[in-house]
Amino acid sequence: MSRRTLVCGIGWAAFAALNCAPAARDAGPVLEGRAVLPVNTYAAGPPSGAYRTEEPNGVKFPTPSQPVEGFSALIEGRHPGEYLGMLDNGFGNKKNSRDFLIRAYYIEPVFKTAQGGAGTVLVKDFVAFCDPGHKIGFPIVNEKTRERCLTGSDIDPESMQRVPNGDYWIGDEFGPWLLHFDATGVLMDAPYSVPGQLLAAKIPGVLMSPDNPFLGAGSATLEGSRGFEAMAITPDGTRLIASLEGSTVTDGNKSRRVMFEFSIVDRAFTGRTWWYRTEQGGHFVADLSALDESRVVAIERDGRGQNAMFRGVYVIDLRQVDGDGFLAKDRAIDLTAIPDPDLVSLPPIHAGDVGIGNPFQVKCESIEAVLVMDPERLLLGCDNNFPNKARNPDLADDSEFIVVRVPTLRRSVR
Repeated sequence: MSRRTLVCGIGWAAFAALNCAPAARDAGPVLEGRAVLPVNTYAAGPPSGAYRTEEPNGVKFPTPSQPVEGFSALIEGRHPGEYLGMLDNGFGNKKNSRDFLIRAYYIEPVFKTAQGGAGTVLVKDFVAFCDPGHKIGFPIVNEKTRERCLTGSDIDPESMQRVPNGDYWIGDEFGPWLLHFDATGVLMDAPYSVPGQLLAAKIPGVLMSPDNPFLGAGSATLEGSRGFEAMAITPDGTRLIASLEGSTVTDGNKSRRVMFEFSIVDRAFTGRTWWYRTEQGGHFVADLSALDESRVVAIERDGRGQNAMFRGVYVIDLRQVDGDGFLAKDRAIDLTAIPDPDLVSLPPIHAGDVGIGNPFQVKCESIEAVLVMDPERLLLGCDNNFPNKARNPDLADDSEFIVVRVPTLRRSVR
């Protein structure tokens, strides 16, 4: 599916209120739209959260049905203004997410903008990811059911892209693996791991998470939840660029993140890799989205929630590296201080909300999804790590989606 371009005066119901005319203050990023999905949003399905032992921030477990929370990836939907948002593994680990079904939900935000808009999100139908053909290669929670739908105890999906034929590719952290599903959500192949020889050419060790079911008595070379967090697809739909969220255990450079190229046509890692350097060793690469065949936007962030101090969006060019071999990068947005001159983020949704107004702060538990909408706009989505809190000191986080206009995206990396 090709990327659609935002054009004044046509389609794009969700952006009817956005100002298409160039703003006088177009030198830097500006918050153009915001939509919020309430934390207590549930979809059809069995109760979830029976394996949680605590009930934080006013949320009671088990929930009455499946929570719609934890957005870790956003791609275009079936028509302008609709998006497909994928959830991660549920409640944070394999043990407590056994009854959380892995899905991606079609959503339709009605963004609040300077010209109006409700600021709400309509949740529609969903894609359920299942393994009826026994491709995954290890026992799953729903092993003996016919559908064999995957749960947050089986995989931890963090990034997703769709190819021209409608199939989905998902980046997972439990392996870490790349997973190939058809357009209906059926797993098509065994998980794709990074070949050991390819990894050894870049950094020491074999790529394996402590949650990998094949680890056995071996030692993990990634910390938990540091696998394929971020993944972009080239505009021609033939290649994936998948990045590790963190460094490997054996890598002495804790600011180094390795990005891998994967051929969708050949269903194999190509051997092409890049180094991305984070601003500090404890930062994470949270998501990627392609601007063109060579330029990619990347979310880089520090810790989670109310303690987060660093969150940025960078433009990187896969053709340009510095003297140390790391990708060149330019910061496009400081997500801790986005100019909001039109006060799109006001009034507060809940009494006590923080980080709203001018400047607007991305205060959700974890910012993990970015989609290039057009040459000057990005859509960003939060993983609220249900039911954690950050926007409000007394309440579990809602799920937030924002549109940021970034005129500098048109420029090349210096």
